[in-house]
Amino acid sequence: MMKREIIEINEDKCNGCGICAHGCHEGAIQMINEKAVLINELLCDGLGACIGDCPQDAIQVTIREAEPYSEIKVMESLVPKGEAVVFAHLKHLQQYGEEKWLEQGREFLLKHQKSINFDCTALLVRLEAENIFNNIQQDCSLGSCPGSEEKIIAEKPETYAVDVQQESALTHWPVQLHLINPQSSVFHNADLLMSADCVSHALGNFHSQFLRGKKLAIACPKLDSNTEAYIDKLQVMIAESNLKSIHIMMMEVPCCHSLLSMVKEAMQRSRRLIPLKISVVGTDGSIRSEE
Repeated sequence: MMKREIIEINEDKCNGCGICAHGCHEGAIQMINEKAVLINELLCDGLGACIGDCPQDAIQVTIREAEPYSEIKVMESLVPKGEAVVFAHLKHLQQYGEEKWLEQGREFLLKHQKSINFDCTALLVRLEAENIFNNIQQDCSLGSCPGSEEKIIAEKPETYAVDVQQESALTHWPVQLHLINPQSSVFHNADLLMSADCVSHALGNFHSQFLRGKKLAIACPKLDSNTEAYIDKLQVMIAESNLKSIHIMMMEVPCCHSLLSMVKEAMQRSRRLIPLKISVVGTDGSIRSEE
């Protein structure tokens, strides 16, 4: 046994939708008696990708005594399910920069390709063609969380800093969602920028390009407590303050994606659909995707 990051499922919050089980490439989560259950600690990588899929905020990453994650056990359980499942799993590892586990997965395919029930050579060619085994972050430690992984970002040249005071686009206070009054006149008929805490620190032009003309609320899905209260407040803001739109800005790390789940749940409870924009920000300050 060892202390490592591993998911924990709140059975009381789980509504049995099965989204997390479908999204868990490793097969660590299964639906039993209409509830999500972590069936095998060896299969849970602790990366928390399932957190962003859970609409009930019923999953969190904890640090506790658990069996070490085993890529070999995962591959043994996934290979019988077919080529598509194995490909999705290895792509998942590549997306989270888990070089050590990815290399173990490749070695497993090479070692057992004669006994695997699909064309292993073709799969390896496809993986190579799509650069699954390339451009992976180095020195990833077993079981590390992408959200807390230390990175060194290239220093900006001295000319990057300017003496001119940049104008703030903030129009109200407070901005932390726990402190906000959702019925405040500030939010009446407003466009809401729902931002993860780290976004404004990663983006150099946060105020000028994204905040201007919007009302701000910030939250951290991983570290903040009582996220159910967040959903309740967002529901009031959508239904009673008559928000015109919501722009969600979140970091690329998996735990941040539950911010989207909270907003969607609040929108569903309010029974009111409004335009929703999603921006994913890289830890290097770039915009990874927008939709």
